[in-house]
Amino acid sequence: MLKVEEIPFGGWARNCLISNGEIEVVVTQEVGPRIIRLAFAGKPNLFLEMPGELGLTGGTEWHIFGGHRLWHAPEANPRSYNPDNEPVRFTRTEKGGIFTQEVEKLTGIEKEIEVEMEADENRLRIIHRLKNHNLWPVKLAPWALSAMTQRGMAIIPQEPYQSWSENLLPVRPLSLWGYTRMDDPRWRFGNRYVTLKQNPEISAPNKAGFGNRQGWGAYLFEEYLFVKIAPYRFGAPYPDMGCSFELYTDHRFLELESLGPLTLLEPQETVEHVEYWFLFKGVKAEDTDESIDRNILPLVEESLKKIR
Repeated sequence: MLKVEEIPFGGWARNCLISNGEIEVVVTQEVGPRIIRLAFAGKPNLFLEMPGELGLTGGTEWHIFGGHRLWHAPEANPRSYNPDNEPVRFTRTEKGGIFTQEVEKLTGIEKEIEVEMEADENRLRIIHRLKNHNLWPVKLAPWALSAMTQRGMAIIPQEPYQSWSENLLPVRPLSLWGYTRMDDPRWRFGNRYVTLKQNPEISAPNKAGFGNRQGWGAYLFEEYLFVKIAPYRFGAPYPDMGCSFELYTDHRFLELESLGPLTLLEPQETVEHVEYWFLFKGVKAEDTDESIDRNILPLVEESLKKIR
């Protein structure tokens, strides 16, 4: 049975708890919207809870707070860092709720996150919406960022191997930022997977983006696995030199991000970007292609079948 109720959390008095008894999310209502908690009921939060920022409201400074948020790409300052420190509107739905931010004064864009939870499965559907309230079109891409807790490992699949005789063309873009260090020990570029570990003892930021045609990424923390699916749209113009998934980390957290295609959003038009979330527990895997194939890939394949 699905439960939706208002609770205090992290210093904020008004937050929305959505739970099916097995898994739960908490969404802020006094700021955001942020899905500030994702977890099995009563178990550790897989999302970041940023020390010193929980419970803050108001002001003109942007705060990460933690959790999952919605931006619009490509990244730019101040556009991307428009403060979201004010209350959001909450609308109850059959499977959860819709959380709508006031129109950003700086950009004229309205952000909205809808959370749908299955009553009898460890599965969520997260619908991200951007609406253009300007009098002119805006070119943007929906950008869904999950700030994960420390000491976990992100996983991005490589494209299946093909011989030279099977395919002469490239199969996926790889975008590197000016501060990307490919010799950083947190990275592992394997034959079948790319992994990135969060390490609180390494402060330098690092980031890479992928034209991820497999359409999924994952984060393993202790024995809890979070699988994020955002189906790839073939032929669509993705931002950041063709990225549909991106990974970022520093000493505080790791972000597992998905992006929709670039869109010329006309006045009063809305664009949607959908992610499917799955949670598993009791998952053990090492940072090798063979271990991921054996322990994580079957769970991903099981998840992919449920959204097709």
